[in-house]
Amino acid sequence: MKKRRMFDIDLPPDASVSVPAAEPPQVSRRGPMATAIGENAESLRQRQQAEAAIRAENDALAHEFVRLKKLGLVTDLIPLDRIEMTLLIRDRSRRRDDEIDELKASIREIGLSNPICVSPRGQGYELVQGFRRLSAYRELFEETGDDVFARIPAALMPQGETLEGLYRRMVDENLVRRDLSFWEMASFARAYAADPETDAADVDAAVAQLFRTSNRQKKIYIRHFATLVGALEDSLNFPEAIPRALGLALVRRLEDEPTLAASLAAALRAANRASAEDELAVLRRFFEAGAGDVDPPSPVQVKPLGGARKGKITFRIARPEGEARCSASPGRLELRLERDFSAIERRRLEAAVAAFFKTLDG
Repeated sequence: MKKRRMFDIDLPPDASVSVPAAEPPQVSRRGPMATAIGENAESLRQRQQAEAAIRAENDALAHEFVRLKKLGLVTDLIPLDRIEMTLLIRDRSRRRDDEIDELKASIREIGLSNPICVSPRGQGYELVQGFRRLSAYRELFEETGDDVFARIPAALMPQGETLEGLYRRMVDENLVRRDLSFWEMASFARAYAADPETDAADVDAAVAQLFRTSNRQKKIYIRHFATLVGALEDSLNFPEAIPRALGLALVRRLEDEPTLAASLAAALRAANRASAEDELAVLRRFFEAGAGDVDPPSPVQVKPLGGARKGKITFRIARPEGEARCSASPGRLELRLERDFSAIERRRLEAAVAAFFKTLDG
């Protein structure tokens, strides 16, 4: 007898067994409260990420602003009445610059291409660079009353710049002007030396500090013109028109005879000087003939510069093309000038030399 196994099930051979299908796993469902808490948490996470990104961007912008400000590259629209010109002494011409009108026309049409430069001072600003641009804006606002001209684009310099640094910035901007005269450069140096807030002991020290990047010869010219400024600054109407050669020649003459400065000043005041050429004519006649004869001299008498020595005379004559150097000795007369005399027609040159000897024989 076969032993029956537990759990054996006898099925008929043709019986089919149906296996019930597995039930799908039950999906856990959250209640409304849990769903709301989850959504709030996700929203809070996204908001924190956005705030962190904004803070990072603001920090980067703040650092960039500080960097640009240190470089003087931050610009703003500054009200005209908040800009002063009292800290830096400016020896500007007493005459109005005719080019201001051209600058005003350009500002009207296309605006100001190059902002002025100011330094924060108290509740306002001190002008460092842009005297002509500021003058143009003030004239435009006064003429039109348009609010667009009431504020001027300005680069803001960082605080802490030394007074010498401010003066140098002002001077360096003017040096790039092609028409900046030696008179103006000398005036800047004298004003800097006269400013009690600077450490320049005299004009020589002022020239060394303000024109540090200029070559040695240019500094010498500026110092010589500073002497001329001191002697004639109250007597000239067109001082910027004095060419270098004439200015240096006048300085040498005044150094030889300091008492002539008063006579030249009187001659200038008495002369009719409607233009720069009129004034230059007076100065040239003074150099060529002496302060006692400011009318056209005949014949021309030139005082030797540096004093005559026995057997040799040397002097200089100011010419439009430069300074003519002359030397005379027994049997020899020499003229040196930056001019091609060989380009002059021969007959004209011969006539000039003949007239020269005729004048000598006078």
